[in-house]
Amino acid sequence: MRIAGTSYSDGLVNQLNQLSAQQYQLQNQISTGQRIQKPEDDPASMAQALALQANSSRESQYAQNISNLQTGADVAYSALQQLKGISDRAGEIATNADGAKTPLELQTFADEVKGMIEHAVQLGNAQNAGRYIFAGTRTDAPPFVINTDATGKVTGVTYQGNLAVSETEIASGTKIAADSPGQNNSGSGPRGLLVDSRFGADLFNHLISLQQNLTDHNTDAIAKINHAALAKDEENLIYHISNNGVLQTRLNSAATAASNRKNDLQQSLSKLAGADVTQAITDLTQAQSTYKAALASSSVLLQLQQSVLQYL
Repeated sequence: MRIAGTSYSDGLVNQLNQLSAQQYQLQNQISTGQRIQKPEDDPASMAQALALQANSSRESQYAQNISNLQTGADVAYSALQQLKGISDRAGEIATNADGAKTPLELQTFADEVKGMIEHAVQLGNAQNAGRYIFAGTRTDAPPFVINTDATGKVTGVTYQGNLAVSETEIASGTKIAADSPGQNNSGSGPRGLLVDSRFGADLFNHLISLQQNLTDHNTDAIAKINHAALAKDEENLIYHISNNGVLQTRLNSAATAASNRKNDLQQSLSKLAGADVTQAITDLTQAQSTYKAALASSSVLLQLQQSVLQYL
């Protein structure tokens, strides 16, 4: 049988290349902490790892969605608390505006109510990240526009948002509507923040009526009409404050759940694709020793081959 003159050298080169590639792979595992660098390292595990990474990315998006909703809920809560303060103060004025008050005192109250209306409009136009949170889904424009007469007296407040509310996904198959429209007189759908005919709430018009009756010194109308109307507004705001608290509790729970799911996925990914660094270091040491031995053997074998060829 004839043996090709290059068979020994070709075999040694292949062996050295394999040992060199093994060392490179182990060095990568040690430096990156990852067992799988390319699909060919472990095709089945790579497919599982990609699926875990995709799920982890979704959980990250859910966490971001929840965080955005939490920020919006905080902004809404601040506005609601201040609106409740306005409602409370309006109720106090309606209670205190009895027949014993002088016209000057009643006008002072009227001027105060005018400022309250303007402040309430500002709060109704609250924004989060550039979007108006009480405008329904028409978030690019202020939902409330104040109207005044030639003397500067407030005559009305117009709502230019809509009644729709957007839903945001906070978990697989779970969406939540976190916003409230500023007004809803349709008789159905989400409860209006400041105006809702189903519950007798109409804060702006009730404040405007109070302002007018104070200016006209009509304390009888204030006692019989305005006081009861403002109580409806207070009840509506209390509902929204309570609903905001329920929302924030739910979002906090959802944030914790999303964080736990992501941690579980990361741990699974680490177990699947992560390298056992201690074992990799041991394997690298052995591979380096084998490589050095192969180099030493190659020198002897090449010398032997040369001698045989010379003899032949």
